[in-house]
Amino acid sequence: MTQVINHGGGVHSIEVPIPDNPLGHTLVHLLDTGRGPVLIDTGWDDPEAWDTLTAGLTTAGVDVADIHGVVITHHHPDHHGLSGQVREASGAWIAMHAADTAIVRRTRESEPGSWLSYLAAKLTAAGAPEDHIAPLPAAREQGGRMRTLPGLRAALPDREIVPGELLDLAGRSLRAIWTPGHTPGHVCLHLEEEHPANLPGRGRLFSGDHLLPGISPHVGLYEDPDDATATDPLGDYLDSLERVGRLGVAEVLPAHQHAFADAAGRVRELLDHHEERLTGLLALLAAPLTPWQLAERMEWNRPWEQIPHGSRNIAVSEAEAHLRRLVKLGRAEAVAGSEPVTYVAV
Repeated sequence: MTQVINHGGGVHSIEVPIPDNPLGHTLVHLLDTGRGPVLIDTGWDDPEAWDTLTAGLTTAGVDVADIHGVVITHHHPDHHGLSGQVREASGAWIAMHAADTAIVRRTRESEPGSWLSYLAAKLTAAGAPEDHIAPLPAAREQGGRMRTLPGLRAALPDREIVPGELLDLAGRSLRAIWTPGHTPGHVCLHLEEEHPANLPGRGRLFSGDHLLPGISPHVGLYEDPDDATATDPLGDYLDSLERVGRLGVAEVLPAHQHAFADAAGRVRELLDHHEERLTGLLALLAAPLTPWQLAERMEWNRPWEQIPHGSRNIAVSEAEAHLRRLVKLGRAEAVAGSEPVTYVAV
């Protein structure tokens, strides 16, 4: 039975499953507007997910053919995956922040082999062992099997979400809040309307993956093979958290787990969590470490030996994001002449 929750005020959520993922599902939100229903995110590109989404829409009294528009919080496949199929079924527009649209376009246009080469070079620079890197050139020699991965045929959006502006939704007041960190173009969406149950605060926030009740979202490097800019994703995320905390919303409707109140309290928890983590990493950096060595020593949801190959790449990216923040804060520095580069606390 598809789980559909009526949040009141013309807002529903639908639990859309994510295959083989501990998160379990994406909460796709349905918003009534004067020109027809609008989806906020769509779920993973998977037959079961599609069937669940359309069944959930039916439960909420909507046919997928009637969807007027799709607003995407960020480009990840558990959010944007089914957007193209929704557009094919309904003629709906798709809106996304320009920074994430650029990632979708680049992914569609690039050859899988070039991404594998880039990833191998990044991992080598991070100090990954040869046995971890070896499968990447092997996959390239086999023609780049990454064609089967999600996101390679993700739909190109046809509208741009402009930070700070109200979206063009008849009868609704939905403002885009740019919240980079989890991705460079992540947006939260502030429904600036009275809460239907009169909870105290300023409306409701569709928070995507930016603000979740019990999970700290992944913050790694913004991967762009053509951009040599030293970005600071963790700094972006922490700044974005503070921006959201100041909104004073009555309720948060995230893309995973469940709706919750006290956004400001959850923001404080996450800010404290990241400060504690940065402090803990400084202790690890008493002696010089490569990003890979740091990732091996960081606390994850399971021992390093049990983390699979692809997840280790994500973990190293997160370690590098934390290192960049420490370097920018002047609390750590690269060791001159080290190769691969090691970092040490200052």
